[in-house]
Amino acid sequence: MITLLGKLFIHTSDPMKQRKYYGTLCSITGIVLNIFLFLGKYLAGVLSGSIAITADAFNNLSDAGSSFITLIGFLFSGKKPDLEHPFGHGRFEYISGFIVSLAILLMGVELFKSSVGKIIHPEAVDSSPLALAILLASILVKLYMAIYNHTYGQRFDSAAMKATATDSLSDMVSTSVVLISMLALQFFHWNIDGFCGLFVAIFILYAGLQASKETLDPLLGLAPDPDFVQKVEELVLSYPLVEGIHDLIVHDYGPGRLMLSLHAEVPGDEDIFLLHDEIDQIEHHLRQTLNCEAVIHMDPIETNNEEVNKNKNLIAEKLKKIHPDITIHDFRMVMGYTHSNVIFDAVIPFELELSPKEIREKISTQVKEINPTFETVVTLDAPYTKK
Repeated sequence: MITLLGKLFIHTSDPMKQRKYYGTLCSITGIVLNIFLFLGKYLAGVLSGSIAITADAFNNLSDAGSSFITLIGFLFSGKKPDLEHPFGHGRFEYISGFIVSLAILLMGVELFKSSVGKIIHPEAVDSSPLALAILLASILVKLYMAIYNHTYGQRFDSAAMKATATDSLSDMVSTSVVLISMLALQFFHWNIDGFCGLFVAIFILYAGLQASKETLDPLLGLAPDPDFVQKVEELVLSYPLVEGIHDLIVHDYGPGRLMLSLHAEVPGDEDIFLLHDEIDQIEHHLRQTLNCEAVIHMDPIETNNEEVNKNKNLIAEKLKKIHPDITIHDFRMVMGYTHSNVIFDAVIPFELELSPKEIREKISTQVKEINPTFETVVTLDAPYTKK
């Protein structure tokens, strides 16, 4: 249905407009379907007297509200940048997804409480054919909603749609458990309505926690996708005057709104205008290929000094004794008669639980094992990407 409606009403090749329109379409479809499910399940709950079915009905009503929140998120996230928000409004989508995950958690808590009450004070449940038919129809509808939200969530890498897909999947499982409890009562005379409701509540709480993590992480500042980092590195290093890159930082202002900065190591004896022209080309290439805004800082390095390059490699290997993931960059040396200053930046992994003073002391010790006259001047950096 979503594919058909998309072909009828969505006629644009712009990826960001497609994202907004399909997100809006999926949200409106979710609102309509969830309202119908609420009416059907509420009727089934009244007829059967099942607390699990009634709770599941109100869960669908909350899902309609969640779909409305997702709809608002897509409408706001698609707004163009303005003076007050120069990076756009894309994070509205993450916020709406997080609100949906909170709604999932709230419903899980309420269902947990009502299920415990039903276990303590069990009541008879009527397994009428109408109630069974409504539950089966609900399972099929929720399966369809989970599939289309997951499909378009993956297609557009939408945290909000993925959270909605998780919500639909949890609803499908919860309704399936309710249906099983009614069949168990009808065929085996086991009244497990409260226990089934408790199981469903635990499943919903788990799904809510997972969905909240997926939507909250980008708001907190999630490390960029390693595949994206690799693409950036391969593109930048494909240019002949770039010897290496470091200090790559990626800022996510919402889907399709990435900004990155990095340092590019270039030969210090090359023409500055030639270097600047190549850096401009790289920034343009990144914008066109990876759909991100890039700012690149040039770091001149010595490429023809054999003594400097030799000591850089020796020190890089020595520092791996402190931690195998330590890397160095911006390496240079100032030679003197009594001592030589060895100047570089070191990227220190987060799991190395030492103070900056302790790390500098260990680095100095390792460097002096190469040459006692070397004095280390080191700047400690944090890794902003993961491999």
